[in-house]
Amino acid sequence: MRPVSVNGREIPRAAIAQEAQFHPAASLIEARRQAAMALVIRQLLLDEAARLGVEAAPARDDDGREETPEEALIRRLIEQQVAVPSATPDECRRYYEANQARFRSPDLHLAAHILLACDPRDGAARAVARTEAARLIGLLRTQPERFADLARAHSDCPSAGVGGALGQIGPGQTVPEFERALATLPVGVIAPSPVETRYGVHVVRLDRRVEGAVLPFDLVAAPIAAFLDERVRQVARRHYVQRLAAAAV
Repeated sequence: MRPVSVNGREIPRAAIAQEAQFHPAASLIEARRQAAMALVIRQLLLDEAARLGVEAAPARDDDGREETPEEALIRRLIEQQVAVPSATPDECRRYYEANQARFRSPDLHLAAHILLACDPRDGAARAVARTEAARLIGLLRTQPERFADLARAHSDCPSAGVGGALGQIGPGQTVPEFERALATLPVGVIAPSPVETRYGVHVVRLDRRVEGAVLPFDLVAAPIAAFLDERVRQVARRHYVQRLAAAAV
């Protein structure tokens, strides 16, 4: 990597190597490139703070972490030099109307299952579990009322004691494969094929789906305003740094 300098000051290779740990990338070269850019931007901002005579005391966050003196100077410089208009109520409303899918509460599912547990690395055990799950699904096609009894007799999940009932399931409360199965099943239907997860092979029944709904604007107006403000702030910061870089030597 060629020497990197800004405003006549060289960025030490050791500093770039140390900074690279904070820039995960596909390659070491890319990580060091990103690290060098971050250090150049930091130096540009510190030089500008010094030129303008900016003063700042380190702030402390709610967890007791304190800024370094240099972080405080950069923060204060940005506060003084980068004007960021706040999002208006009309702008927030327009964003809400155009992105309502983002403000929809998730679907909830009430489900039951029969788990035939097996190690995902054990191919033979998986094959046996699939065969048994298919057999149980075949029985349930003609005798769906037996689901609870079959769960008590065959399921390796603690829910066996309540007939396989899992209660209400929201996003992230189970593994992705199980969530996808619930999302596609009609209510009251047993999945026609076994569902495989890292826990084993499942016979799955969807008992109820509670459809999500778009949240009222009043509930999300504040987060929308914060998001829009931060988006504008990032653009303004980027343009400010570009101006400093263009004037650097």
